Amino acid sequence: MKYTTQAALPPPRPAPAAGSRRDFLKSAALGAAALAGGLPLAAASDGPLSATRPRKPGLKPVHDLTTPPLEKVRVGVIGLGRGGSLVRDMAGLDFVEIAALCDLRQDRVERALAHIRAGSSAQPRLYVGDERAWEKLVDQDNLDVVYVATPWEWHVPMAVRAMERGRHAFVEVSAAVTVDECWELVDTSERTQRHCVILENCCYGQSELFVLNLVRQGVFGELKHAECAYIHELRDMLFNLDSEGNWRRAYHKKLDGNLYPTHGLGPVARYLGIGRGDQFKSIVSVSSGEHGLSKWLREKNPNAGRHAGERYRCGDINTSIIKTELGRTIMVQHDVVSPRPYSRINALSGTDATFFDYPARLALDEPARLDLGLKSKNSHAWLGNEDMAKMRERFTHPLVRELWAKAKGAGHGGMDYLMNHRLLDCVRRGATPDLTVYDAAAWSSILELSVRSVGQDGAPVTIPDFTRGAWKTLRPAADPLGA
Repeated sequence: MKYTTQAALPPPRPAPAAGSRRDFLKSAALGAAALAGGLPLAAASDGPLSATRPRKPGLKPVHDLTTPPLEKVRVGVIGLGRGGSLVRDMAGLDFVEIAALCDLRQDRVERALAHIRAGSSAQPRLYVGDERAWEKLVDQDNLDVVYVATPWEWHVPMAVRAMERGRHAFVEVSAAVTVDECWELVDTSERTQRHCVILENCCYGQSELFVLNLVRQGVFGELKHAECAYIHELRDMLFNLDSEGNWRRAYHKKLDGNLYPTHGLGPVARYLGIGRGDQFKSIVSVSSGEHGLSKWLREKNPNAGRHAGERYRCGDINTSIIKTELGRTIMVQHDVVSPRPYSRINALSGTDATFFDYPARLALDEPARLDLGLKSKNSHAWLGNEDMAKMRERFTHPLVRELWAKAKGAGHGGMDYLMNHRLLDCVRRGATPDLTVYDAAAWSSILELSVRSVGQDGAPVTIPDFTRGAWKTLRPAADPLGA
């Protein structure tokens, strides 16, 4: 079946050519300018999307890639807006050395440097305002991991170069914009035998790890259905010229689909063992009309009329349904422009239990079977506060039990600290990180695939198998902490 899409997506971005600092600044804005309609855009992928692509000669799977252990993990960070928070949370890890920082803005570099100096005598190399600054950081000879925390169109070029230089690439969400970019990450990781980790911090929230542990301990029985979302009222932020919202708003002008799928999808994909025992198969996606951003622009006139005449394509609420190879279903929503409280929904249903978050609620079939002295007698009501406390005590994830006290005050309610500690500790020990390149590709691919389905009035679109069939025999990796 030949697919078409009403909205073109941006192609992968090349590295900027040598030139002046002004050239680099212009280059950094290229993706946003293109999305805003100032430059023509090529289609993301020509023709149909196959369910898989053959492994090229010389490439080897990295599902269980291990590397030599390290006494200290040396890290470089590109992009110190979001990356500044990551630096703050890494600075207190005694097995990590932040060896390099890069941003176009001197003030962001200085803020990140202050976090490092508050608890360390380290002297990271600084790369600021140079037209090839990020390339110089990646080429630095004393790095083990490069964090990529830049606008989306830069994620793949930076991650690919990092892996080609022998570094592990830790990439902010979404790891890629197009399916072709997702395959580029997979192929590069397999060719270089370097990890490409998606920095999906929501996989390390307390509720998400609690549910994951319940799944691993068999509390849910057979899994059937999950629901997740990114519901976050961002209208003001999307017009903030000094934030990521400015370039994220540009995607609302050209694309209609789920522009930010991984915060909700990553955790439930882990519950379901996607890539290890099950796999995404197809997606149908529909969007409501676009009203929220236009109304905000019309009534608030942000930035003194600077955005007059902007038109937005992305529907206010996108709803997608993913079908898996084992016949499970996942509902994924995206809404950043409606007046409503924050939620990732974070729901899971099995034959023996159902969980919904925001607020956290759990129903059990035959609660007495757990032998925890629960007061609840049946599944017709959510567990009461006392019963939930007993469940939390019994099934708190080992990572939370061990590290949560240290995570207080860290980014995003503490989950950034758990994420950084866990993933960097895997590199230190030479173990396979929880989140592999196959996760980065599968979760990120939903952006383009949802756009394709919306463009065809909700027709099903095949989701590529980035594991190339390995999901059939792989199982979730054993957690060294016991979960």
